[in-house]
Amino acid sequence: MNQEKVLVIDFGGQYNQLVARRVRECNVYCEIYSYRTELEAIRAMNPKGIILTGGPNSCYEENSPTYQKELFALGVPVLGLCYGAQVMMHVLGGKVEKAPVREYGKTEVRVNQDSPLFADVSQDTICWMSHFDYISRPAPGFAVTAHTADCPVAAAEDRENNLYAVQFHPEVLHTLEGTKILYNFVRNICGCAGSWRMDSFVEQSIEEIRNRVGSGKVLCALSGGVDSSVAAVMLAKAIGNQLTCVFVDHGLLRKQEGDEVEAVFGPEGPYQLNFIRVNAQERFYKKLAGVTEPEQKRKIIGEEFIRVFEEEAGKIGAVDFLVQGTIYPDVVESGLGGESAVIKSHHNVGGLPDCVDFKEIIEPLRNLFKDEVRRAGLELGIPETLVYRQPFPGPGLGIRIIGEVTGEKVRIVQDADAIYREEIARAGLGRTIGQYFAALTNMRSVGVMGDERTYDYAVALRAVNTVDFMTAESAEIPWEVLQTVMSRIINEVRGVNRVFYDLTSKPPGTIEFE
Repeated sequence: MNQEKVLVIDFGGQYNQLVARRVRECNVYCEIYSYRTELEAIRAMNPKGIILTGGPNSCYEENSPTYQKELFALGVPVLGLCYGAQVMMHVLGGKVEKAPVREYGKTEVRVNQDSPLFADVSQDTICWMSHFDYISRPAPGFAVTAHTADCPVAAAEDRENNLYAVQFHPEVLHTLEGTKILYNFVRNICGCAGSWRMDSFVEQSIEEIRNRVGSGKVLCALSGGVDSSVAAVMLAKAIGNQLTCVFVDHGLLRKQEGDEVEAVFGPEGPYQLNFIRVNAQERFYKKLAGVTEPEQKRKIIGEEFIRVFEEEAGKIGAVDFLVQGTIYPDVVESGLGGESAVIKSHHNVGGLPDCVDFKEIIEPLRNLFKDEVRRAGLELGIPETLVYRQPFPGPGLGIRIIGEVTGEKVRIVQDADAIYREEIARAGLGRTIGQYFAALTNMRSVGVMGDERTYDYAVALRAVNTVDFMTAESAEIPWEVLQTVMSRIINEVRGVNRVFYDLTSKPPGTIEFE
């Protein structure tokens, strides 16, 4: 992580996290920073390369996001993507203007294979375009290296100064050879060795935790989900019985999940951890009474988590550190990792209260994407059944219940979700779908059951396929499976008379409902 690093300079594009994710797939460590980051701070990080992301603005308009010319004179290779390419051209003396023809979607691009950026890339390749503006004249010193039928400058380069610009998005899967293009940049042009590997990350993290904690006491916020479980095992390997895991059952877990978590991490489980279970269901329900706004629910749940931890720490004695399973998408989506808007506060990032009664917070997974967390878990020896467990948000069912949270609504969504997961498993689809769950809408509608009128809730089923949880598409579940799930939920779950299937991708939606 500290040996070589590529920086992603964020101009507010929707794919900024994907850029970082694709770079890491090349075994190169990468972090996201806002375009407001000072040049001296960038210089001090001594990056091996810099990538400028896309963005929604026009670079020639006043007050649009930009960067000073000196960035391109650091002697560090720079790659501009879409808006980032336009900023590069605009700042260095080229011309960007409104395109006569907008390009959006899959587009055939003809590339110059002599360019180091397009080494081993097909001469005619499919790329993902998304732009209103275009580069009408490259900056001095740049040669055009790709074009489309409607875009005369689909790519350009100043090879002497290691400056590269592409109008398309190599980071998205729709660009068929995008990973190859990014690999050419970070490994061949930037000269990165590709030393970002999970085994070395785990080993280094354990050593860093051991040195940081010393003889201190550590409290781990254990939810039983993938992230907090990996964090807990990593801490246990680093400091042993200096770690106490507190599992807060806030009444917003999946059906029977509290008992399952205790069976794995409790005193009778395989890890022999110091384990405390706090049954705080009524406490959380009371705090959430009457609250319908999603961000407010997240913050209430986050703050109550911390208050419970503080109380448990007081019973244990002096506690020096709090451990949380924060991961990189949590950081970025909470508006702390780049320039993108706040999408949602995460209970362990943006949802934390200002005053936390611990000396420090340890977040060993803060720089990892979800699939990297799973790989870390396997390196730590955690069984695949736990590592590949269905993701579950920290606020739990509180954000899978639209509107006010009540004990009755929790029961409905727990029962519906359990049926859904049972039928997905029975159909052998569990490992083929990225994430799936049932949510309770706030809609009630008229139905008829047993020749009688009903006025009950609608349950929404969600299933998506995703590589990195930054983008997702709805999964194609066989019709007969959905029919079985619908029939069972309506017949077995009291209070439900309608079932929907959510087809929304991410973006524009999120994977969770709130």
